[in-house]
Amino acid sequence: MAVPQRTALTLPDPRGVEQTIELAKWGEDQGYDDLWFADSSGVDALTTAAAVALNTTRCRIGTAIIPVFSRTPAVLASTTHVLNKLSKGRFILGLGSSSQTMMENWHGLKFEKPLSRVKETTQLIKSMLSGEKSDFDGTAVKSHGYRQLPLPEGSQPVYMAALRSKMLEAAAEFSDGVILNLFPKDALPKMMEHIRIGAERAGKKLEDVEIVCRHQVIVSDDKEAARNFIRAGFAPYYATPVYNAFLAWAGYEDVARTIAEGWAAKDRAKTTGALDDALVDDIAILGSMEECHERIRDYAAGGITTHIISCVSPKESQATYDAFTAKNFSF
Repeated sequence: MAVPQRTALTLPDPRGVEQTIELAKWGEDQGYDDLWFADSSGVDALTTAAAVALNTTRCRIGTAIIPVFSRTPAVLASTTHVLNKLSKGRFILGLGSSSQTMMENWHGLKFEKPLSRVKETTQLIKSMLSGEKSDFDGTAVKSHGYRQLPLPEGSQPVYMAALRSKMLEAAAEFSDGVILNLFPKDALPKMMEHIRIGAERAGKKLEDVEIVCRHQVIVSDDKEAARNFIRAGFAPYYATPVYNAFLAWAGYEDVARTIAEGWAAKDRAKTTGALDDALVDDIAILGSMEECHERIRDYAAGGITTHIISCVSPKESQATYDAFTAKNFSF
């Protein structure tokens, strides 16, 4: 059965925990299907997801993403069990590698073997959720003798985030859904092909795989200002080795090289300036409400099934979230 189209609101609210809970309640009241957390600085995604679970009744609650380096598989499995119970089965655990900047600079951890770490953590957590005693020796993670209360088989989905070919294939093969982020729109067919390859290895059809994307959306009449928000917010992402390699893989080798050079030289103008207007418009969704609606529908036609609406412009955030309420948008 084909996966249905869904609209989702991004969390947390950058203003804090109380505002995150209120935004979640508002999103559910306004007809959003899902609430998806990013795990950023300041507001922990998993503990706040528990609060949101207790303050909502209908929306799915997901993470896009929880880094696999900053918590052990046993911690993630036990936390997921609690969130499954508190949400009455509405929780989705989304895992990813994050980036060198966050893991090494913020957490002081080694960012090693990201593909193996995400894949093996996913496999191990899924077995832990079923109540199996752990007996796992991977190349990146190990666990022996851990056991927790089981959840019914198939009741707790675990998704994987992916950028390039090997991770996209692994996400479709080993997890229950694929999470995408910050791709130029022309790269989507290439990404979908690798998802298809991975899905077929696991005996699945591409149309049966849920594909989640956090879209960077700004509903605004001032496209120049909107583009500058995107440049300021995401040029540093593309300076990290993970996202820089992804941008090159997506066909923008020269842009990736310029961003890396600008970042190394601490030349902010060179770094942000590498994202020209056309590329910003390909990565983000900017413009009038009608223009933004059309882009989301285009992505739906291209294979994205769950559309997380995220807005980095505080001035336009409410107008952006209003634009995708049930009364204003449908597929």
